[in-house]
Amino acid sequence: MFIESGIPLAMALALPDKNINKVYLDIMLEEDLPVLHINHKKHLHNLTPFKPLYNGDSSFWQKNGGDEYFITGYGLERLKELAIAKTGSWNITVADEEIIEDDDAKLKESNFGIEYDTIAQMSAEEKIKRLDQDKIKLNELIIKKSKDQMAIAETLASTTSDAAMINHSVLQKIINFADEQAKAYSREVIIHTNEIINSSTQLLSDNLLSDELMKTITEKSNGIVFQHITRVYLNGAAFLAYFNNKLSSSSTLMKIRTSFNLKYRKFYQALLPHVDSYDMTVDHVFLEGLKIIPPDLVFKWSIGFLVHDLGKAAEIEYHEGEASYDRSKVVGHVKVGYNSIIRKTNYPREAALIAGYHHEYYGDSDGYGPFREDLQVYKSRFTNMKQDYCISCEIEPILAFRTLAYFPAKVLEIIDVYDSLTDTRRVYRASMNSEDALDLMYREFIIKRRKIDPILFDIFRAFIRDKELAAARK
Repeated sequence: MFIESGIPLAMALALPDKNINKVYLDIMLEEDLPVLHINHKKHLHNLTPFKPLYNGDSSFWQKNGGDEYFITGYGLERLKELAIAKTGSWNITVADEEIIEDDDAKLKESNFGIEYDTIAQMSAEEKIKRLDQDKIKLNELIIKKSKDQMAIAETLASTTSDAAMINHSVLQKIINFADEQAKAYSREVIIHTNEIINSSTQLLSDNLLSDELMKTITEKSNGIVFQHITRVYLNGAAFLAYFNNKLSSSSTLMKIRTSFNLKYRKFYQALLPHVDSYDMTVDHVFLEGLKIIPPDLVFKWSIGFLVHDLGKAAEIEYHEGEASYDRSKVVGHVKVGYNSIIRKTNYPREAALIAGYHHEYYGDSDGYGPFREDLQVYKSRFTNMKQDYCISCEIEPILAFRTLAYFPAKVLEIIDVYDSLTDTRRVYRASMNSEDALDLMYREFIIKRRKIDPILFDIFRAFIRDKELAAARK
């Protein structure tokens, strides 16, 4: 069974005279590149940092026995890139590369990626240590006020992916624990994840328009699910900062109000038909108005963006082709995610609500979520109830059914769909460029169906275009 391509570590680190290539060895140590460790008898297959293995035994890859070591994927590309930069050449030809195979079906790379298995097998202490190391990496960049876009991108990508994988593995472990036992087990992971989110959102606020982030994530990540979660979190947190920057300018809100009647009224009138057309304004769309998001909500919503899909199972893909689509599984991940976060962890309620609402689509038949049933029960008891607003930033109006949607969940819907359309690793049809994806979203999700919010979508479109303009200027 095919796993991935790579080369034996012994081949990568050997000179033609069989001595050790000191340049390549130094790169492996400096970058602490991942090594794929395989032991067929033990059914062992995991990615391990090079440096700890080397510190334990400086010739570990040269020993005979059941253990095999390879350099693959990102590690191989990074070694090649730095080797060329330092020596001007790469002396291992493509013909020398091997296919790493294993007949154990458990070793097949799933939508979760190879590295997830390694993280899932870590002890609780090891997971905390990894998160602590990630936090240190982020804080070092902040303290240095680094302008190295590549270093920032790589660190944000790797630390977010670690946090997502560790949180998912913990939720999988505690899913059948009693609630209080589960909360106690997950407490330290949540504390460290909160610290990572604090640091990463601070870095993002200074790098809002860096398109290098998404490119780096694609290169570094090998699990479809966690690659998606990482991109959505980083884009979501960056968008919230961008949104606040735009709203700090009075001209943005003025433009929305000025164009509301011509551009937006018809859309919202269909959502709230009982509201008189003359009364339909921005203030009926956004309860308490369209305003800057306070820092405490930015933080809580960013947590929600990171954990929103942690109910996703390995066999579920994103926006599947018809052959693999199983609606019951897709719908179930929202309920599992919401219930796990609200009952088994101490994450804020806002994060759980984002997980529960992020596929509601303004009540469209394609949408789903655990609150639809609750709303129908409520309507059966209070037959004259009306929802007078479209979106709320606060939890209470949502839980009291005063509004149709939750602000961060509507943001997440947009980013979620955009990411699936532009994802280069989709298997059932080709990915789209940004402009084609945005045009399709406007046509299919706003004009033909009322799924995503048009005002938030227009601000998101400006966000993507500004990122591309910033990239073009470099």
